[in-house]
Amino acid sequence: MDEKKSADASCALSCSECSIRNCYRRDRKYPDFCLTSQYHDAVEKTRELYTSDSVDGRLARAAAEIEGEYYGRLTRLEETIRFAKKLNVMKLGIASCIGLLDEASLYAKIVRTAGIETKTVICKVGAIDKTEIGLPDDLKVCPGCNESCCNPALQAQVLNEWGSQLNVMVGLCVGHDAIFARHSEAPAVTFIVKDRVLGHNPAAALYTAKFYYKRVLDEKTFPEPRKHS
Repeated sequence: MDEKKSADASCALSCSECSIRNCYRRDRKYPDFCLTSQYHDAVEKTRELYTSDSVDGRLARAAAEIEGEYYGRLTRLEETIRFAKKLNVMKLGIASCIGLLDEASLYAKIVRTAGIETKTVICKVGAIDKTEIGLPDDLKVCPGCNESCCNPALQAQVLNEWGSQLNVMVGLCVGHDAIFARHSEAPAVTFIVKDRVLGHNPAAALYTAKFYYKRVLDEKTFPEPRKHS
């Protein structure tokens, strides 16, 4: 392999190809393609960021403190509440999928029990039909019916105007979670990740990738999309 090809191959390598993981304990030698070594100046800037009294600094320290104080002893439900308490959050917003509103309602009750005020906004707020944003009617789950699209930007706006200090996403769809995060003025964390097939446990597809879900390793066996006109 010539020098140029070698350099190109090295550039293609990243953390997913690393088996050393020296960045955690720093008791080994970094591989040649290590991002920690390549981004030395950026590392120093983030060190300054996390030690500052900025929002990022407070978030970083609160997250690290919870890991140190409760490692392996708290559920994610409890962690989100401890995280909010660490940050002295008094108003916690909940952006929920309509399909997980029961879960979001119970979550809100538990958060209020911890002394934190909540406001929940479901994804269908605004009731804008999917055809109004350009989706063909036959791509609705129920063609011919009014079927409101998800409106994560409005979810964020409602919580912004309410003055939420931390927002929690409960089951927002892939893509809708990205829109919500873009428009949320408060830091946003995820409690439940949407996965209709695996009972909202997307990691199961990885654990079974070589057996039940081996199709994920072969693009040719990926399910075909629904036909539409």
